[in-house]
Amino acid sequence: MNSRAAQFQLGIGACIASVFLALVAIPGWVSTPSNVPNVILSPLFWPYTLAGLTGLTGLGIIVSTLRGGNNAAAAAEPAEKTQAAWLRLAAMAVIMAATMYALPRLGMVWTCMLVFTATAFLIKTRHPRLALVCAVAVPLVLYAFFAHIAGVAVPQGDFVRLP
Repeated sequence: MNSRAAQFQLGIGACIASVFLALVAIPGWVSTPSNVPNVILSPLFWPYTLAGLTGLTGLGIIVSTLRGGNNAAAAAEPAEKTQAAWLRLAAMAVIMAATMYALPRLGMVWTCMLVFTATAFLIKTRHPRLALVCAVAVPLVLYAFFAHIAGVAVPQGDFVRLP
């Protein structure tokens, strides 16, 4: 199977997953109270948003595959070593397991900072300083929004508590 066929199948799969989420999974398995005052705070809002974005991404992949183009440059690059790919996959599994271990101990904000940093360096980002800034800023801004504006309790850790 060539790269274009794999990309096309990935786009079709993303569209199918999006439709399944929107029509079956979310209505069937996500419950919500009927008196949610703000639509953004509804438990249905973000799952439907992710389902829609998954569908848009799938459509984008399909369109870019159908538009074609010259893939000679991509074909000329050497294929990545399989062993390195498996090692990165194993490292990502370790990061995920460490996340589940650290969440109740460090809290959501501090754990997310560490996980964001570890993942950024695992994928060898071209912008390490920006990744570090985002690793600190994004969890803090989200904490400030949910804890102080939306009034939603964000899990805190055993060692450091945020105001």
